[in-house]
Amino acid sequence: MTPSVNPEAEWELTDGALFYAREGGAELGLAFIAEFERTLALLTRHAQLGAQWGKRGRMPLRRLPYSVIYYVRADELRLVPLAHHRCRPEYWARRK
Repeated sequence: MTPSVNPEAEWELTDGALFYAREGGAELGLAFIAEFERTLALLTRHAQLGAQWGKRGRMPLRRLPYSVIYYVRADELRLVPLAHHRCRPEYWARRK
């Protein structure tokens, strides 16, 4: 399965990493990116691991208040947002 990331989700990843680096040090910013990459790799191999959330899947990151929201289309794993748990629910609903 081939992963693809919505451009807004790429921005959310960068923004989150910069926040963690600024607030907790460079190591924490890098750990945020590493955890995202680990989760994306896991879902690329086993998309059924995420919890079903309507027509999409949801997989929380370990130790961080974010979830990867995705859907599977043909042979593509499409990441819609990297959603912070305190953001307005489904603020990203119109993303593709």
